[in-house]
Amino acid sequence: MAETNEKYERLIAAARDGTPAVTIVAHPCDETSLRGAMEAASEGIIEPVLVGPAARIVAVAAEHGIDIAGREIVDAPHSHAAAAQAVALIREDKGELLMKGSLHTDELMKEVTSSATGLRTERRISHVFIMDVPDHPETLFITDAAINIFPDLDTKRDIVQNAIDLWCGIGLGTPRVAILSAVETVTTKIPSTIEAAALCKMADRGQITGGLLEGPLAFDNAIDPEAARIKGIGGPVAGQAQILVVPDLEAGNMLAKNLTFLAKADAAGIVLGARVPIILTSRADSVRTRLASCAVAAIYANARRKTADVPA
Repeated sequence: MAETNEKYERLIAAARDGTPAVTIVAHPCDETSLRGAMEAASEGIIEPVLVGPAARIVAVAAEHGIDIAGREIVDAPHSHAAAAQAVALIREDKGELLMKGSLHTDELMKEVTSSATGLRTERRISHVFIMDVPDHPETLFITDAAINIFPDLDTKRDIVQNAIDLWCGIGLGTPRVAILSAVETVTTKIPSTIEAAALCKMADRGQITGGLLEGPLAFDNAIDPEAARIKGIGGPVAGQAQILVVPDLEAGNMLAKNLTFLAKADAAGIVLGARVPIILTSRADSVRTRLASCAVAAIYANARRKTADVPA
């Protein structure tokens, strides 16, 4: 039996080998969010800058025995101001990563997606779950299960490309990407099968690059070689997919939570498509999951830094 967290341990170890990424932490005003950031700092994964009510951050640290000595604190009176200030610091190139503290995700993402002062790029913003599933041999990416509710084809193209770029950027090689639906045949009765086929053709024509795409695939014949064999589905992706692209947020959210609660998987999370990767953690996350989220983002930040340093 594969030991839980072993895939996360490899990611955390890889992140320790890089330069700690300067990380703007928005409103770390409870024990979980502050401890998560400081644990990642103690592992040499990130270099946190804490943004929020300074007195409250200091009080939380003192109450729960969290060492923040020497850490930079940027004072902001409340969560709204902390989110705005954190995004402003990223725009000023003061940080390589943005990390959510103890504020609502919507509150942070509202500042991130602001057309005037946010962190938008030409790419649509999307979320990737990095799943460590016991007894499954590889890390699984599931996207998008948190940001885009009913993405259209153009948005799905960006969702797929964001996930591929992350997979390649953290050094995992060329990903096998399954575009999921309920069935593996194209039918007008299930529109997601048509979009899956279109995405695969887009990859053939160079509109999506860096990964091997196949779809539509049902979940079983995407991840189980025997299921793919029984259905007569060949190719390099069927039965051994590494990135699972879901039809919509509802399907993705249910899939990720099924794996979490029934298969006892861990689900780290990162948002892509903005100027910098965004680390989204939950109060329900384990220590390893929080560290894994930081590790993936930090490895990706290191890769982006090296790419930027290469002369054109």
